[in-house]
Amino acid sequence: MHRRAFLGQTAAAAAGLGSFPATLAAIERVMVSGGIERRALGRTGETLSVIAFGGIVLNHGTPEYAAQLVRDAFEAGVTHFDVAPQYGTAEELLGPALKPFRTQVFLSCKTLQRRRDAATADLNRSLQRLRTNHVDLYQLHSMSKLEDVDAVCDDDGALRALEDARRAGKVRFLGFSAHSEEAALALMDRYDFDSIMFPVNYATWHAGNFGPQVLARAREKGMGIIAIKSLAKRPWADGDDRAAHPNCWYLPMTDEREALMGLRFTLSHPVTTAIMPGSETCLRLGMKLAPQFTPLTAAEADAMKASGQGVTPLFRAAGAR
Repeated sequence: MHRRAFLGQTAAAAAGLGSFPATLAAIERVMVSGGIERRALGRTGETLSVIAFGGIVLNHGTPEYAAQLVRDAFEAGVTHFDVAPQYGTAEELLGPALKPFRTQVFLSCKTLQRRRDAATADLNRSLQRLRTNHVDLYQLHSMSKLEDVDAVCDDDGALRALEDARRAGKVRFLGFSAHSEEAALALMDRYDFDSIMFPVNYATWHAGNFGPQVLARAREKGMGIIAIKSLAKRPWADGDDRAAHPNCWYLPMTDEREALMGLRFTLSHPVTTAIMPGSETCLRLGMKLAPQFTPLTAAEADAMKASGQGVTPLFRAAGAR
């Protein structure tokens, strides 16, 4: 059984981001009894599962492994699958594995290219590898500097390639990913994207003061917010078992209680979906824990704030200590 509940407007969400827990009153939520909630992706008219399949988890896997993991995710209620050319062998493996479910899921991809022709070539290669004639969302990948913003937005920039592809029916929606507040804010000022992919993590939020301004601006613009790093615990340290999570560049949360709190922190904000880290352990944790989601209470939020302030964050806002 599905229950659709539209609660409030975008402005209310932007106002609610000034404090935490933030309100969920301005995002359309589709509650699935015993399953994974879905939420609206901004103004696109699409609703996505609140956890997403990060395609990098397939890197260096086998076709059989990919087929089983994709099927397990789909059957658990995951409807958003994300990938990029930089994720090793992930595109080649995801395409065949996703083929039986392609018309029932939302597929997003990205390009690191900054010039028009190079981005067009990148998209065409991705479509071939993914065995599809279109992706639902195509994103400028890893926007990190103001120079990136200037490059993609000029007359021969990659943004023109994204627009070309949308007109040609090769992509439906346009977005970007960023690990820089400065670049994200500048890009949102330059163009009306459908979505943003950005870290929403308890430690970066509280210890790094990284995220509140960007999320508020995205909500003001009616964009869908795709969260990353929700299950990031901290940067790798000496002695950590990196081999256990070869596709992660940080230590992920693998303790069930800790992962649930990390996921609840992220989903207690008006984000659409949280992409799971490139670890099968984390993906399966997300599939198990997402149906248990409830927004953090004020007391739980205070406890997470105290905990988060004691962790080394992956990112810090400019000027944050």
